[in-house]
Amino acid sequence: MDECRSPSQCSLIDDSKRSLIDDKGNGFSMGAIKGFFKWFIYLLVGGVAFGVAVSYSVVLYLGPQLPDIEQLRNIQLQTPLRIYTRDEKLVAEFGEKRRTAVSYEQIPPYFIQAILAAEDTNFYNHSGIDIKGLARAFVQLAQSGSIQSGGSTITMQVARNYLLTLDQTFTRKFKEIILSLQMEKILNKEEIMELYVNKIYLGNRAYGIDAAAEVYYGKELKELSLAQLAMIAGLPKAPSRYNPIINPRRALLRRNWIVHRMFSLGMIDEQTYQIAVREPITARYHGLKPEVDSPYVAEMVRAEVADKLGEDLYTAGYRVYTTLDSKAQLAANDALVKGLLAYDKRHGWRGSVQRDIPAMLESDDPENLSLEGELDLGIDAELDETGAPIISEDTSNWQKVLRSTPTYGDLKPVVVSTAEERFLQVVTEDGSYIEVSWDNVTWAKPYHNIYWKGPSLKATSDILKRGDLVYIEPLGDGWQLSQVPNIQGAFVSLSPEDGRVLALIGGFNFYQNKFNRAYQGARQAGSIFKPLVYTAALESGFTAASIINDAPVVFNDKGLESTWRPSNSSGKFYGPTRLRHALYKSRNLVSIRILRSIGISNAIRFAEKFGLDANKLPRDLSLALGSAALSPYQMAMVYAVIANGGHKVSPYFIDRIENSDGEVLFQAEPLRVCRDCNATDERVQVEGRTYRVAPRIADERSIYIMQTMLKDVIKQGTGRKAKSLGRSDIAGKTGTTNEQKDAWFSGFNQDVVAATWVGFDQPRTIGEYGSKAALPIWVDFMDEFLAGKPESSMPQPPGLVTVRIDPETGKRARPGQTDALFEVFRVENVPQEEFVAPTASPSDQSESDSGLPVSPSDDAIAPEALF
Repeated sequence: MDECRSPSQCSLIDDSKRSLIDDKGNGFSMGAIKGFFKWFIYLLVGGVAFGVAVSYSVVLYLGPQLPDIEQLRNIQLQTPLRIYTRDEKLVAEFGEKRRTAVSYEQIPPYFIQAILAAEDTNFYNHSGIDIKGLARAFVQLAQSGSIQSGGSTITMQVARNYLLTLDQTFTRKFKEIILSLQMEKILNKEEIMELYVNKIYLGNRAYGIDAAAEVYYGKELKELSLAQLAMIAGLPKAPSRYNPIINPRRALLRRNWIVHRMFSLGMIDEQTYQIAVREPITARYHGLKPEVDSPYVAEMVRAEVADKLGEDLYTAGYRVYTTLDSKAQLAANDALVKGLLAYDKRHGWRGSVQRDIPAMLESDDPENLSLEGELDLGIDAELDETGAPIISEDTSNWQKVLRSTPTYGDLKPVVVSTAEERFLQVVTEDGSYIEVSWDNVTWAKPYHNIYWKGPSLKATSDILKRGDLVYIEPLGDGWQLSQVPNIQGAFVSLSPEDGRVLALIGGFNFYQNKFNRAYQGARQAGSIFKPLVYTAALESGFTAASIINDAPVVFNDKGLESTWRPSNSSGKFYGPTRLRHALYKSRNLVSIRILRSIGISNAIRFAEKFGLDANKLPRDLSLALGSAALSPYQMAMVYAVIANGGHKVSPYFIDRIENSDGEVLFQAEPLRVCRDCNATDERVQVEGRTYRVAPRIADERSIYIMQTMLKDVIKQGTGRKAKSLGRSDIAGKTGTTNEQKDAWFSGFNQDVVAATWVGFDQPRTIGEYGSKAALPIWVDFMDEFLAGKPESSMPQPPGLVTVRIDPETGKRARPGQTDALFEVFRVENVPQEEFVAPTASPSDQSESDSGLPVSPSDDAIAPEALF
């Protein structure tokens, strides 16, 4: 028995014992209960104090490790590189993360309600944390070592996504809590929600709700229905598990659960709920849909910007504004594709892409169908007049094959269902049927070689049978049998005033072959090079009326005659020919004689002024016939100088680069034509922008004369098909290289210049001249681009006079001569001598009587190898 150490102590013990017994002898008295609560309060206060101390210690420990919450006000979202036309239409984007930031006002109310129902119902009321959810998370962490369910509010998710790593640890959870509490003090709920919807990952490279709307539905955010918004709202929890493309069933269940939550929380009424849960799944992957299709230019831009701006190219949100004109690019796309398809059809049907494809999948097991995406997810079956579902043939395998077959522009892959008599029916990727009329099949005579097609078709079964994979293209209100062409082409259009690229296409389809034939490809230029040689001749003293003998070229080395006999495309020789006539008729022998006269070195130096690399030009007479390998980009540059009156401009395709805040990081400073500037002026202002003055590299009088000669190519020469445009301000030149391996046309008015090339990637004959293969592409482009625009030609400069001449001799015409022609001359080159009837026939004219006004240079008379 314990002993009392003092009377006072014994008294306290006795009192306490007595306090535990009430008047009736029960075990506890009121005093005992009061004592118990007093001790409990001491313990509670102590526990709270301990908790506060621990929390304070945690804050002190973690505080230095936490990022500055203020940086959320100026957060830089990782956004892709975006490329636009000059008129600010989207061309392309590059970057792993597809994202377009939206403001709070742009977020659809239904989406806010859906995300609250799915993620954080009490978002607008709490202070950043959910106590119950956190308690649940900490219990899970203690039991399993990891957090199984979130307990995270939207505020906490923002803290984690922007400021923390995604590892699920005890320390990170504490950081989330602290940052969330701080965030709620400096940001309002609208700012937090805006940060959330722009940052969340939603699968398929989509970051943020605007990107998800485009990726899954191909629509703008504001166009989505409640069901579609709820589908996106279900993705943050598990973007892969609830992805409507790869897991449609799970996504459907998740979506309908969210819609039901919205209904149970009073966010939507019953009718809205019923409509939303019955809406079928319409999600499918939508690649980037540019407003203007120009992937070749987009890749040119990407490569150049990478050199300028470095590693953060794909995440810093740079915006590149190109020089592209959206109308010009669209017109060029249509013209080139139309021209290549037309060429391909002219040469016959090369056969089906694939044959004997079974209509149905080997297994009809529902699980396999589910993997192939064939499950009915709410779309009503088509019913007949009695209300019974229409049972059609099983084309599941055809549809599967078509889903993996590329589409090229308007060319649509299909599988032949029926090919009998003059009837053709095909099946599309979505299982629908299309009938192709007989008239739209008859072009497909079998191809044998470039010059030979098989006989006319008598039935579709002559070339097609059930199970064939083919392509069709839209034609009017119907469809036409088609095929992917194996011919290639390229097109470039520039502004002659400053060299900006208005349109550029590097091939039939970028996704078929990414090689940029317009910019990277160099092919023999053929006769479109001749205007350079002729302009150099005009600068050297020739006139448009100079007479040159169109006859075989004679060399001092007689042995060369056995290895080289250059001729015109017709194989004929036409005798003495005026320079103008020789150009618009594209006479090869005249061009060779002109180059001999002015000298190869002089011609190369002149071409160098236009921007061509002298080291890449052949130093022999084949230069006169366009043996130099040049790109359409370079030829457009050359013709831009002719179009603008003789000023050197350099092509460029990037106008400016901005960062995500709109700050200009790069601004092009192109050369620009200034016709009113003094010779000493270096800068000119146009519409508030300063340009460098483009230098003059050729006499404007010579250029004007050349323009009139190139207009004659259209009026009465090899470019006569362009007369269909009904304009007098257009000029240009056809070109066809040796053995018809390359077909060209380059032409202009004062506002636009364009060059087009057609040929095979591996050079071989295409069986057509430039006037048939390339010119129609140029005409279609000009017809669209110049529609509604007034004519624009170079005005005649001073120092020129118009004189009546004799068409046979190029001399002044006799008074009253009825067949006289008007010709334009520089004043110093006007012929003074009147025509005198010849005493000998033109065929008797010797080599020295050819009418060449300039003596041959030493380097022009050496034997040369021509193609």
